Amino acid sequence: MAENSYDSGRLNLPFVGICTFGKSPYQPDWDRIDADVAILGAPFDFGTQWRSGARFGPRGIREASTLFSFGHGGAYDHEDDVTYLPADKVRMVDLGDADIVHTDTETSHANIEHGVRKILAAGALPVVLGGDHSINIPCVNAFAEDCARNGPIHIVQFDAHLDFVDVRHGVRHGHGNPMRRAAEKPYVSGLTQLGIRNVSSTAKDGYAAARDMGSDILSVRQIRALGVEAVLARIPAAARYYVTIDIDGFDPSIAPGTGTPSHGGFIYYEVLELLAGLARRGTIVGIDLVEVAPDYDHTGTTTILAAQVLMNLIGRVMHAREG
Repeated sequence: MAENSYDSGRLNLPFVGICTFGKSPYQPDWDRIDADVAILGAPFDFGTQWRSGARFGPRGIREASTLFSFGHGGAYDHEDDVTYLPADKVRMVDLGDADIVHTDTETSHANIEHGVRKILAAGALPVVLGGDHSINIPCVNAFAEDCARNGPIHIVQFDAHLDFVDVRHGVRHGHGNPMRRAAEKPYVSGLTQLGIRNVSSTAKDGYAAARDMGSDILSVRQIRALGVEAVLARIPAAARYYVTIDIDGFDPSIAPGTGTPSHGGFIYYEVLELLAGLARRGTIVGIDLVEVAPDYDHTGTTTILAAQVLMNLIGRVMHAREG
């Protein structure tokens, strides 16, 4: 007779149990966050202008992330000769989702902002799973008090689109507006916008406005021509960075599950190398990953990519802090 796994210690395989991010402990009490990293879902997609479905992004990313639930030993990277995310050094919790009120952007965004403020108050790194890119607006809003204490943040965006629309059809808080809203904040010192390409949702004068308000804008082709180190050199050194990753910054050949795909995008290692360099160059203090819409990708490739990028980024942020 086979030995009972409950008697010998559970294997806890990826397809077993509840899908928290990376199978990290679930903490529903936001007043009792005791962790280095806190995951918050923001399943909001009322800011989209075409294909919706990013409301299911947090659920899909969490499920995919169980593939990368490393256990207590962490994940050894032989290229870096580093073990990332060992459980004895990095405490990560999943807070569940901010409450979303359907059709009510103001209340839903306020609930997301509240969650990020709680994470910052606990001294943890906020990692927010979108949702459409409008959820970046309450995330950046939540940094007002933190920046008053610790100094400004520089936004580093990976995206196919500039997202610098001021107002369109009366909308100021949709997924085309977040970088404009961020640039308006006195505690945002500037923006680095990476991967912007092709037909854009932002008019020509929007690019001029972005540059006037402190943006450095590079397409995928420009980044490839410059190289990773030259791109990193353009980003202020020793700064506090907020990283926002729109999954459509990647090429749709590897990330088809999104509402506004755009060909000519990043491949995986291009983004990973930029993120790894950024973690060494300054301090990453906040992260969101947005616009994953699982229903447009029945292979699960997009959610796996999102989870893998986040796991690798969190690992490098925490390793840099151990320093």
